[in-house]
Amino acid sequence: MATESPLLLAVSLLSHCPLSGYLARQVGKSRIAHKIMPPIVTGPPEFERTFRAHQNCVEFYPVFMVLLWTSGTFFSEVTAAGAGLVYMVARQMYFNGYVKSAKKRIPGFYLNLAVVFFLSLLSFIGILPMHTHL
Repeated sequence: MATESPLLLAVSLLSHCPLSGYLARQVGKSRIAHKIMPPIVTGPPEFERTFRAHQNCVEFYPVFMVLLWTSGTFFSEVTAAGAGLVYMVARQMYFNGYVKSAKKRIPGFYLNLAVVFFLSLLSFIGILPMHTHL
């Protein structure tokens, strides 16, 4: 069971904020380089890959947050926070690979999936003993 104060989980999530800002900034730079003004989201393949890489990160982030907090609360805060750091590295790998080519996103994608499945497993392991006490 986690500690009373979820400090490590908070630090893990807060450490993702600069990464999210950085990824968003990369989309902005790509927009400027390719002269693509919002709300347009299509253009040269380089722009579209950058845009999709960021969008995929944004779309997956709520799932990650739920799993991080659930596994950290009901299984182990330290383990969950460590997985959160690995997730951040995986997201950066995914983004960098996708910007270069769609195929190069795969290693980061698989690492992301591994972290999500790991956090899911920890969450269920942490919650199941509580179910038996209901």
